[in-house]
Amino acid sequence: MRKYLGFAAGIMVAAALSCSQSAGMPLAMPEAMAAGVTMADSKDLAKTIRFEDNEEIKVDVKEAAEGKDDIAAREIPGYLRKVRLSWEPVPGAVSYQVAIMRANKNIPENVVSVKRGIFTNGYELDTSVMRAAKDYYWKVCPLDASGHYIKLYSDLKPLTEQELNPVAPKPTTEFESMAYAPLYPVFSWVPVTGAKYYDVRVYRDDGNGEKPELIRELTTEGSVLYEDAGYTWPGRYYWQVRSRNELGNRVSEWSEPSYYQVEAAAKVAAIGDSITHGGGAVSTPPGYVMYNWETYSQVPVKNLGYSGDTVAAMAARFDSDVLPFKPKILVIMGGVNDFRSGGRAEEIIPYLRQIGDKCRAHGIIPVYATATPINPHFIANWHYITAPAADWKNEQVKLNQWIMQQQYAVDVASGMTDCYGLLMDEATTDGLHPDVLGKKMIGEAISNYLLKTFPGKNLLAK
Repeated sequence: MRKYLGFAAGIMVAAALSCSQSAGMPLAMPEAMAAGVTMADSKDLAKTIRFEDNEEIKVDVKEAAEGKDDIAAREIPGYLRKVRLSWEPVPGAVSYQVAIMRANKNIPENVVSVKRGIFTNGYELDTSVMRAAKDYYWKVCPLDASGHYIKLYSDLKPLTEQELNPVAPKPTTEFESMAYAPLYPVFSWVPVTGAKYYDVRVYRDDGNGEKPELIRELTTEGSVLYEDAGYTWPGRYYWQVRSRNELGNRVSEWSEPSYYQVEAAAKVAAIGDSITHGGGAVSTPPGYVMYNWETYSQVPVKNLGYSGDTVAAMAARFDSDVLPFKPKILVIMGGVNDFRSGGRAEEIIPYLRQIGDKCRAHGIIPVYATATPINPHFIANWHYITAPAADWKNEQVKLNQWIMQQQYAVDVASGMTDCYGLLMDEATTDGLHPDVLGKKMIGEAISNYLLKTFPGKNLLAK
């Protein structure tokens, strides 16, 4: 869902970390801090925190809301309001589990708390009522869709080696590591404690020495925003994000600018749906290189994918999305969203043919890629994916037969199809989108085909 709303201002204290007596955490906490206190609604300024040693310290709630908790800072050595943990994303991880430990030793007695339901490779830990936070350690392990470990916990690391008292969200996009920035960027960041809404703004710097131009202002809930405006104008761009609470009050500053470059032209581009757009393992958005098939192509490919597209939608945006980049070759991969929804091959093919005709009319070589299979057994586990039509497989087979009859065509589907004609278990989490293994198969197959078929076009160079 894409939303466009206005900005709001304000500030709050992050919700206090849930904790238990047995873990040696505070036995009580201020109601105002637990709920998130704004300067406007703070009435009782003196609140008491009782720590694990039963010592009580009064904290000024208003000063805490302003980030100037002088009492706590003076009375609690190394006082931390929150710590942002970060780690490398793990292939196949749907979520992560973080354990907070009171000492650098992996024994049950040292467990302070365990956090589950973390869907990005970062987490903001509220340490505002953790007296000994400066002495604590942490570790993380990745979980699959069923909540089972897929790797062992990481080594224990001190909390104080992470980002302390962060004032702005941390972007997680990896556009700078891509051969080209995607036409439709998906912005993502580590969730902020106590935040519900996030404002995103995008700037373009034309490099003429003038102030960068603000071109987009967006608002969303959650920590992922799918942009529905394609960025075709060449230049250097950057984006920033800030957070607001449920009342609309600001709870962070703007993040540091995250830059990406929009090139004026791309020798090879790819148009398609979410399989081209990127993302995988249910929770990882397209801004990560791991789940983009273009990552595994030796040939640099401009990503023109748009999640949710049908072939009709792909054909409709050809002029606005393909022509500005003047590609020599266009990889065309679509149809999955059509045949899984009951579309017939004879209804899908005319739109793919139309895209090919438009390519040739503009001197572009169309290269078709076969439509990948799906796995209804996996799809049934996810409410956000509609159950596929009963005869989807017959339509996929007919569609791919037509594709492989075209002048330039590459088969990316066979390698990830099991003996029953389904998307093989190892290549997917949700049954619709190929994960790392599947994206690697697609990227390598397309890259090898392009290099072999067009040896004189110097495709390894942008």
